[in-house]
Amino acid sequence: MSVTDQSIPVKTRLLQSALQLVREQGYDGTTVDELCRSAGVTKGAFFHYFEGKEALAIVATKFWTEVTGAAFAVADYHKFEDPLDRLLGYVDFRIEILEGRSLAECTCFLGTLVQEKFISSPTIRDACLEGIDSHARDISKLIGEAKMRHAPLAVWGAESLALHTQAVIQGAFILAKAKNDVTIAADMIRHLRRYIELLFHCTDET
Repeated sequence: MSVTDQSIPVKTRLLQSALQLVREQGYDGTTVDELCRSAGVTKGAFFHYFEGKEALAIVATKFWTEVTGAAFAVADYHKFEDPLDRLLGYVDFRIEILEGRSLAECTCFLGTLVQEKFISSPTIRDACLEGIDSHARDISKLIGEAKMRHAPLAVWGAESLALHTQAVIQGAFILAKAKNDVTIAADMIRHLRRYIELLFHCTDET
């Protein structure tokens, strides 16, 4: 369905437009007029739901977290019994969702937004952090289960490794944008997979 599909509620269409346009051209480069035109709604409808563009952005961070969270929740990597296989499957899934997509389509709305607004809008920054932390907490739980089974004496922690996975993935998107090549992001995430494998196959004290 397109963003302008009239069967989609107006508020949802505006949020979908925000996810699309901010990833394509940035927050400051996106106007309310463009958001309305993309969503197929009037400015009056926009201001019925949002006080302004910043208010929309904050709600959009929660919308992004819900939409992506639902996609991760039904991904195939959950079928594995071994939590380490699920963890590596998660990384593989992050690579798979890059295939056949443009940079704007596969990069993270939260990462794109916070890079631009982390100084000028602490409110947006905090909203982005909550979304990133929320996903990292899910991955931390998976890492913790894998660590308990395969590396219970390892000195590294599940929470820090979960945050590291997100740092690598966000950094991969930045490098891919700089080189204008989405395959760079996939390569960097493959290195992350190798790193995780090494962590679990080295001695427990590592």
